Amino acid sequence: MRNGSVQHRPFFKVLVANRGEIALRVMRSARQLGLGVVAVYSDADRDALHVKQADQAVRIGEALPAQSYLNMSAIIAAAKASGADAVHPGYGFLAENEDFARACKDAGLVFIGPSPQAIEAMGNKAGAKEIMKKAGVPVVPGYQGADQGDEVMLAEARKIGFPVMIKAVAGGGGRGMRLVTDAASFPDALRSARSEAKAAFGDPTVILERAIQNPRHIEIQVFGDINGNAIHLGERDCSVQRRHQKLIEEAPSPAVTPELRTKMGEVAVAAVKALRYEGAGTLEFLLDASGEFYFMEMNTRLQVEHPVTEAITGLDLVELQLRIARGEPLPVKQQDIRFSGHAIEVRLCSEDAAQDFMPQSGRMARWQVPEGVRVEHALQSGSEIPPFYDSMIAKIISHGATREEARGRLIVGLEQLTALGVTTNQAFLLSCLRHPGFARGEATTAFIGAHRDQLLASSSNVAFDTALAGLLLYVTNPRAPAWRSGRSLSATFPLPAKIEIAGHTRELEIIRERDGSYTVAADGRQDSFDIEQLEADAIRFRHDGVMDNAKFLRDGDRLHVQHRGIPLAIIDLTLAAPKAAASNGGDGKVRAAMNGRVVAVLVKPGDLVTAGQPLLTLEAMKMEHVHKAGIDGVVVAIDVAEGEQVTTGRIVAEIGT
Repeated sequence: MRNGSVQHRPFFKVLVANRGEIALRVMRSARQLGLGVVAVYSDADRDALHVKQADQAVRIGEALPAQSYLNMSAIIAAAKASGADAVHPGYGFLAENEDFARACKDAGLVFIGPSPQAIEAMGNKAGAKEIMKKAGVPVVPGYQGADQGDEVMLAEARKIGFPVMIKAVAGGGGRGMRLVTDAASFPDALRSARSEAKAAFGDPTVILERAIQNPRHIEIQVFGDINGNAIHLGERDCSVQRRHQKLIEEAPSPAVTPELRTKMGEVAVAAVKALRYEGAGTLEFLLDASGEFYFMEMNTRLQVEHPVTEAITGLDLVELQLRIARGEPLPVKQQDIRFSGHAIEVRLCSEDAAQDFMPQSGRMARWQVPEGVRVEHALQSGSEIPPFYDSMIAKIISHGATREEARGRLIVGLEQLTALGVTTNQAFLLSCLRHPGFARGEATTAFIGAHRDQLLASSSNVAFDTALAGLLLYVTNPRAPAWRSGRSLSATFPLPAKIEIAGHTRELEIIRERDGSYTVAADGRQDSFDIEQLEADAIRFRHDGVMDNAKFLRDGDRLHVQHRGIPLAIIDLTLAAPKAAASNGGDGKVRAAMNGRVVAVLVKPGDLVTAGQPLLTLEAMKMEHVHKAGIDGVVVAIDVAEGEQVTTGRIVAEIGT
């Protein structure tokens, strides 16, 4: 029923078919509307926070997404078992799967999202581009044909002209996407994109697009209701990306004028009305330096970065989703929308930026969120971060009257955030926010690539960090010797006389003075510390006349320290055996760099290989990582099979000379 009369679709309990921070976010708005909430979980998430905080929780399968969060029948069975009468898909997993939306409706459940027809029309990148072309919206030139043969795809890429972008037809989030600069590298990139798309979305189909050089990534937030009404809530600038995945988002965009905002918003609203679209959606565009914009795709779901739009509009986007799903009309008209100030969001990911953003998993031993900013997360001290899902573990959002105020608040918030035990991109995000180019609002999608070395460069003082680490390793050692005036502590007790920090080995000596202060000598430098307060996970000290503090976590011979927002990992090497060449594959043994699943084996025993040649590919946290030969030689053995799950450090291939 449309155009005037409201079709009521009441529901009273919502099952959230997702995990982590988005599950908690949806639950929060649902409860504010007086609705019950149900969580689902895999074996890996049995003790997760979203499970603990739901009214009810239902196990839906094993750890891998295909066996749990992508298992439609298990999720619908969970809704029935718990008495839920509506399903919110969150984002990722099944959020843009028309078959899931249809299965929910067939089961008598309200799907909190657009119709299956709208998802099918716009969730498919190739189909969406055709719809937009017919509507007169500019689109990026490309190929989205049914013939997916390798030779056809290469020929079409040549027609488009390199560089080209390979994109998965289904899904998003950068999975199944590759930038290819020449014909020689196209076949490998195509295989990898298909494999990643198949693993993440169950569909290996891809399209090709001309790569627009150094554009802005601009998206328009839209909503439609059952009566055919539609509005837009302005734009978000999502240009700061790595591996085609967003890291920093802001609203409004520094590059969008009021006139351009109106033009892009009108295009987006016209598209929504033409589709008779219901619920939340986002139209994504590339904006070039001349001000021309090109449609890329439409995400038929809530976006990760929706909080920045909430911050500048004062609207609860999840609440709007829930109300529209109940059959209510949009509560606001376009002329009612007001934008206030500026908002910026960063995505905190469990990854090692210095190692090509390799995903990290493990136990988050210390977790503490700052005040003054909004933090969306599902963590607590002791939470396990499994290797099976997306690496994003939290979002930090700031809002200010101006962009510079929002940027400053976010920097302070990130400095005060404590995340110890698992490597994150916290320091990298701070580098991005502090970079002059970002501060001036000049960042395009080329930002990280163009400034990568500068962004990865440590902003900390290694000499000072070494001294602080040595002090902490001593004062947290339960077997530390008693004070002996003027005596080197490391000379009388096997304390941290040698540590590894920032990839380098440092030797040091610790002396406790008569006045109770400590002197740490390393690399010809001496640092003096007065400890004002020492707690189980924090130290307050005076150094060079400045009172300062740091957070830390001692874990055997490892020490995690966070000082002024920069996390450091230190290893006590005093009693450790010398490192073997094996760490980099120099012994011919290739070891898994992280927990992951083998998705491709590229060589076989007997093959001749050269150092740096790809041997196999692992997938972790929805991203692929190629493992290469460390030396020239002959493949002696491949110790894993495609589809096998492996743990960090396991030998996966052996090369003989």
